[in-house]
Amino acid sequence: MEAQTSAAVGVKVNGRVVGPIILLGPPAAGKGTQAKLIADTFGIPQISTGDILRSNVAQKTELGMRAKAIMERGELVSDELVCDMVADRLEQADCVRGFILDGFPRTVPQAEWLDAHLEKMRRAKQGDIVAQQACAAPVVIRLVVDYNVLLQRITGRRSCPTCGRIYNVYLQPPKVQGTCDADGTLLARRPDDAEDVFAERMKAYEQQTLPLVDYYRGRGRLIEVNGEQPVEAVMAQAFSAIENVNRL
Repeated sequence: MEAQTSAAVGVKVNGRVVGPIILLGPPAAGKGTQAKLIADTFGIPQISTGDILRSNVAQKTELGMRAKAIMERGELVSDELVCDMVADRLEQADCVRGFILDGFPRTVPQAEWLDAHLEKMRRAKQGDIVAQQACAAPVVIRLVVDYNVLLQRITGRRSCPTCGRIYNVYLQPPKVQGTCDADGTLLARRPDDAEDVFAERMKAYEQQTLPLVDYYRGRGRLIEVNGEQPVEAVMAQAFSAIENVNRL
């Protein structure tokens, strides 16, 4: 329990094997906040498929050039190509004790590929328990938030164009309506924070990502956390799941 308590109050616990971590949840559930807290505390990388794609394109790798050609034709990059990029990324040195996957897997076929790839990595590290733990079956944490709470978080969000400070007209309003507390600038609303855009994002989430919940629950890997709690409470439960899971 001591390690769990230390993690929960934000003390660095770099150096221990954490293994793969997946955060599931709808838009505005708080995945980005929790991913950063986990990465900073345990000293493991947060791996975004978007970042991997951009990096491969920028570095003109073989995979990046293939992806660039596809995107220039206005087509979507295939699952196969995305998975190849993820596989390359997981071999890098900073993943030696674990990693957080951001935006992957999005679908059940991607999850099935990930399970098979992690198993392949474990077989390659036969006899090295620590190395095997780093690519064990993932800890999957689902942040559960009511639709109406998500709607308030999204549609109530306002930001200051000058200093970047974020407010929420429902949950964390400015002292003076519509203006930044710091510099008095008129607050702005992002176009993708509109209710109709949010509804479409939720529809896509439910169609693609919700089946992952059943997939991981059926494998005994799913841990559900109430994402409506304060950030610190969510963090404590997420860290507890990471600390207490059976690695192999």
